[in-house]
Amino acid sequence: MRGHHSPGPWADGDPPLELTAFVGRSAELAELATALDRSRLVTVTGVGGVGKSRLAARAAALRASGAAGSRLSWGRVDLAPVRDPQFVEYAVVEALGPADHTARMPREMLLEQLAGRRALLVLDEFEHLVEACAELTAELLRKLPELRVLAVGRRPLGLAGERLFPLAPLAEDEAVELFTDRARGQGLQVADGPEVRELCRRLEGIPLALELAAGRLRALSLAQLLQRLDDRFRLLTGGGRDALPRHQTLRTAIGWSHELCTPSERLLWARLSVFAQTFDLEAAEYVCSGDGLPAEDVLDVLSELLAQSVVSREESPTGPRYRMLDTVRAYGADWLEATGDAGRLRRRHRDWYLGLATSCELDWFSPRQREVTARIEAELPNLRAALEFCLTEPEEAHLGQYLAGSLWFCWVGCGRLAEGRRWLERSVQLESEYERSRLKALWVLGYVAILQGDTVPALQALRECREQAERSADATAVAYAEHRTGCLALVTDDMARAETLLRSALDRYQEIGELNSNVLMSQVELAMTRAFQGDLPDAVRLCEDVRRVCEDHGERWARSYALYVLAYAAWLDGAPERARELLADCLGNAHTFHDLLGSVLSIELLALVTVTQGDPAEAAVLQGAAGRMWPSVGLPLFGSAYYNAPHEQCEAAARQALGDTRYEECVRRGARLDRESAVARALGRDGVGSLDALPAPRGRVPRSPGAAGKREPAASPTRKGGETAG
Repeated sequence: MRGHHSPGPWADGDPPLELTAFVGRSAELAELATALDRSRLVTVTGVGGVGKSRLAARAAALRASGAAGSRLSWGRVDLAPVRDPQFVEYAVVEALGPADHTARMPREMLLEQLAGRRALLVLDEFEHLVEACAELTAELLRKLPELRVLAVGRRPLGLAGERLFPLAPLAEDEAVELFTDRARGQGLQVADGPEVRELCRRLEGIPLALELAAGRLRALSLAQLLQRLDDRFRLLTGGGRDALPRHQTLRTAIGWSHELCTPSERLLWARLSVFAQTFDLEAAEYVCSGDGLPAEDVLDVLSELLAQSVVSREESPTGPRYRMLDTVRAYGADWLEATGDAGRLRRRHRDWYLGLATSCELDWFSPRQREVTARIEAELPNLRAALEFCLTEPEEAHLGQYLAGSLWFCWVGCGRLAEGRRWLERSVQLESEYERSRLKALWVLGYVAILQGDTVPALQALRECREQAERSADATAVAYAEHRTGCLALVTDDMARAETLLRSALDRYQEIGELNSNVLMSQVELAMTRAFQGDLPDAVRLCEDVRRVCEDHGERWARSYALYVLAYAAWLDGAPERARELLADCLGNAHTFHDLLGSVLSIELLALVTVTQGDPAEAAVLQGAAGRMWPSVGLPLFGSAYYNAPHEQCEAAARQALGDTRYEECVRRGARLDRESAVARALGRDGVGSLDALPAPRGRVPRSPGAAGKREPAASPTRKGGETAG
């Protein structure tokens, strides 16, 4: 749901690279800036292809950079791929940055994260979600006086105080400028002249139509373009007589480009419409091939669509990806429906992304974990489309349950608990004749609920999973259900029961030959129970074994939690430098995976190490940074006496060294750091020196009164376990 060209979770300063090719619209930019000064809600309206999104993004970036007279944060939410109105709030939350791991409603998260911020929220392509967007926008504006909203769509939101900004097509001079600029992008020199101006007038200055026309210059001369455009205007009217002329013109322009395509190009255009947002070549070759289009021809045909500006290419961390503008995709979708082949293509799309999720799940326990993280991030819109198809089509429920469960590593390991829980809950509510798929969804649902601190639903899901698994003699599901129940006991401080369940689950995993990130996490969790019960040497032994197995298999996610426990042991043994080294490794990996829990636990423990090394002010700053992060995870330090003791030790030592006033000042400074800044500071990469450098306390940092006699790590990594397909 993240806007695909968002300038970052919330950006300041220079516009993103996509805006450097912005042509014309200087008057509209100035008028839009004025409208934003006068109203907290401005809605840019206009026909598809007129350039609404690009203008809004440019205006927001300029305003954030200070070019419009003020500087503020801004974020863009692309709502085009969102189909369920209930997911609107999740899309906006995701645009704000790190995913929230709690069971809180997204509205609550938004209000908290935006409170007191001077920010501009761009809601792009909302027209199919008007009611949900209007209701959300009204509440945000009512409760956040520093917030402004710039909405972009083909119709107004219909709210009081909304200032409409209807965007007209380009004036002739700017249309010529855009057309010649895009022609130069094709490697062609096209001079301003009568034919160019005639073409721009015929296309009525609609940017999308002009760009499609420029893409045709590789094959046709200007004279041929005009001649063929005349023919298409007579043949394609695009809608009923009451349709706006510009709607007709845009439809004609796209239809004209479509008519100029070869049969193979038209076929691929229609079939590519099943993808949500971007796709890669391998997916296109599988999904779109067959029945008149051999797989080996897809690349050549796709290249022609690229040359004609029907499809665009962009670089990503996973390699080249391709995209169709929404209006172009919609045109292709109409043709796909008309061919009667839409159902088959959606099933092929579903099959490809089921396979992708399965392979990525297996690759999670390998040196390719980071590649999996990037791949899943790029493919989330398509995975969501596949999930939606499975959960709404008859007789597809078992595949939806399998897909939602197979993506556990995305929901848990990559910090998307709230979204994962929604898909999992939807899936388990459906009847399915394939018991195994539903059992998998149940144990993953139980685990996600544990991580969110929602213990009652977690216990319900795990009990149901265990009971059904025992009835069907599914040994794998029994092992996972028992493991998850052990996790639940651990986070609720029932150490004896947690140890019993986790040892039993490990025995079951060994019996069925299961070895993966989840099994290793269960061993780390067992180590936590041993540490909390006073046997730190056994905890260290267990975690050293986990680290060895992880390094043998190239696994880094579970390894980071083992390092966390080992770092605390090193601190207890009087080796703070070793503890810091281990924590830097742990934090770096957690941050790479977008694992907010792992990040905040590492920062908490780094604060304890820092105060031991004689810098109480910096320790207080880190505690403040962690304090800002905890609300997005759940109850700070889980409300547990076991987990909270090291935090109290750090705070007591820092307060004693600094005094209450100075300590609170440092905590407030840390609370102003966003996640990126906090991680950089904790890792010593921000170039900012410590606030103070006081002598180290004599001996070890004193324990808090409630921790006397205990030797426990600062917090449990149990909220980040993993599981396989089973």
